[in-house]
Amino acid sequence: MGYNLALNFKRNGHAVVAYDTSKAAMERIQAEGIATVSSIAELAEKLPGRRVIWIMVPAGNTVDIIINNLNDYLHKDDILIDGGNSNFKDTQRRGRDLEKIGIHLLDCGTSGGVTGALQGVCTMIGGSPEAYQYCESLFTSISVPDGSLYCGKSGCGHFVKMVHNGIEYGMMQAIAEGFEVMNKFNPDFDLAAIAKVWNHGSVVRSWLMELSQHALEKDKNLGSIKGVAHSSGEGKWTVETALEMGVPIPVITMSLLMRYRTQNEDTFSGKLVAALRNEFGGHAVEKK
Repeated sequence: MGYNLALNFKRNGHAVVAYDTSKAAMERIQAEGIATVSSIAELAEKLPGRRVIWIMVPAGNTVDIIINNLNDYLHKDDILIDGGNSNFKDTQRRGRDLEKIGIHLLDCGTSGGVTGALQGVCTMIGGSPEAYQYCESLFTSISVPDGSLYCGKSGCGHFVKMVHNGIEYGMMQAIAEGFEVMNKFNPDFDLAAIAKVWNHGSVVRSWLMELSQHALEKDKNLGSIKGVAHSSGEGKWTVETALEMGVPIPVITMSLLMRYRTQNEDTFSGKLVAALRNEFGGHAVEKK
């Protein structure tokens, strides 16, 4: 997603300087006409004026390491944007720590998958209103029309994206279970054709249904993959947060548990969830 976002930035007229630990990724992005640097220190030095640095890495300790490595090179009022799926509580902590040294952290929940990162994403932003206003045109330019929203104080963007992903878990599980019932009833059903017709005028039409069609067109009964669907953390955090707040979310909770079930038992519904994650996010599937 970070690679495609860099291309999206460039296409929309932003001056981009890219850095990644992968030499191959740097060579590919350089061939696209985007300037690259060989270190985080050089990255900070190469950006003029008030720096805006977008971090697009997996959630967790990697984000802290990058921020710590950047600290020595940042100036007051510089802006860091965490566009990954960080836990909103970690974002709040990082925001408070950076605020003490005059650096702004914007948390950007970024949805749309690998394809959306290039063609237009949906962005949910939290953090300082002033920092957001400075970057507002950046967010709107890389997002689809009406697909960008300032959600509030630090952590709010990642919180909204967390809930979004929890809902996504439930929707994917419902689709997968329905197709498993149909596959059990009649293995000769053209499930891709059913997904296609449902995506034309039915109540359940959606991008996930379109992706279901694509996955089933490539592999009629998904026989080439295992029904192993991993959890990246967002669904778990949604359930944990809801429990802390005393909000019942049985559908999302059960969909999370079904993800865990796929680690032990191969099912058609697990295959379709795994295939959908591969379709929109490029997540790896386990081949038979």
